[in-house]
Amino acid sequence: MDNKDNEALLAPCFSALREELAGLDTPRCVEKELMQAFQRQFPPKRPWYGFLTLPQWGAAGALCSLTAMAVLLALSPHQAVSVGGPALVGIDGGAAFVALDSLERIEAEPDARLVEAEVPRTALAPLGVPLSPDNAADTVRAEMLVAADGQPLAVRLSATN
Repeated sequence: MDNKDNEALLAPCFSALREELAGLDTPRCVEKELMQAFQRQFPPKRPWYGFLTLPQWGAAGALCSLTAMAVLLALSPHQAVSVGGPALVGIDGGAAFVALDSLERIEAEPDARLVEAEVPRTALAPLGVPLSPDNAADTVRAEMLVAADGQPLAVRLSATN
């Protein structure tokens, strides 16, 4: 007997069963009680992430983020930020030499010459020379590195007058 023969033999039995069940009407609470009993007997398996509530997951995420940040800060070098390039101020015989232009421009200048000058203290205030009302009229003896076109490249303060 093959499958079609079995279906043909069982078809009248299934139709009689359907007619009989159609006449039965169970109360609405029976299905609910059956489902609750089934859940008590066979509790659903919770997924691995279901063991924590939403606030607990939030706290765990915040803790992981703080830990990662602390590790990154601990492992990062403390001297990571640099302004770059060599220092613009060098000490030469006790006097400070201040670059007024980029070091590349100073090194590339072929005909630079050294010129001595008396510079008013007020003109050197942007370079960090201390200025007060008492010494505002004073001058400072300075040696300037001047390019061939006359543009000052660097200045070295020698003495105050």
